Amino acid sequence: MTQRMGFFTDTSVCIGCKACEVACKEWNHVPEDGLNFTGMSYDNTEQLGADTWRHVAFIEQRKPLAEQEPGVDHEGPVPPLGAPPDAAPMTPMAPGEGGDLRWLMASDVCKHCTKAACLDVCPTGALFRTEFGTVVVQSDVCNGCGYCIPACPFGVIGQREDDGRAWKCTLCYDRIGDGLEPACAKACPTDSIQYGPLDELRERAAARVATLNDAGVDDARLYLADTDDGIRGAGAFFLLLDDPEVYGLPPDPIATTRDLPAMWRHAALAAAGLLGAGLLAFAGRA
Repeated sequence: MTQRMGFFTDTSVCIGCKACEVACKEWNHVPEDGLNFTGMSYDNTEQLGADTWRHVAFIEQRKPLAEQEPGVDHEGPVPPLGAPPDAAPMTPMAPGEGGDLRWLMASDVCKHCTKAACLDVCPTGALFRTEFGTVVVQSDVCNGCGYCIPACPFGVIGQREDDGRAWKCTLCYDRIGDGLEPACAKACPTDSIQYGPLDELRERAAARVATLNDAGVDDARLYLADTDDGIRGAGAFFLLLDDPEVYGLPPDPIATTRDLPAMWRHAALAAAGLLGAGLLAFAGRA
């Protein structure tokens, strides 16, 4: 297999522009998913699904945060465009002096799990793992059974009402096969979404967390970067600034098919026991 590729999404620099959502839809011809008022800040899609392969979440919190740069006060005259960075006065601040409201933004996507339950339950082979380690649905093979939908611990996959087939992020399989970045990463103006070899991304992410921690952002942590977790690590992992639950993510995801081998073994033993008991009963009558 080719070197495993993936996404690292650094939510600390996400500005909520939704360029990733638009780029994903345009490149992959994903249908419009509803321009609804959800009451959840500027979030009008709420969750991932068949017609939402990238979803930008907006979380408004009553929690002290000075400014975008931790521990720095940006108050003062606004410098003209093109002025050098030192033209903006910045002075150290105590925690909480910048107010008690902070706005978290994060672009969510399919996790392309190492232990992918959707792959395990697909009866037709419509879901397969590519040479890049990503998980892709072949729409022309999918029979619409829907088994993959409850199997996903993140609720990523959905079915389209018009044909019943399952759809989700492909990590732009067609683009990366030609050496191009996925559309969402290409469109991201702040490099919040980074694409590359997974091992390199994990090293980069660990360094970024250390930088944020040193700057006083103690809440910064990685999510799904651990290969010993319940899905054996993800091909798309995140830097979060709060607990996963705040972003609508499960805190300790586990592949829903993890216990299937043991279940089958127990079922086989039970069946063998019933068969043995039946044979003994039949032999006793004889």
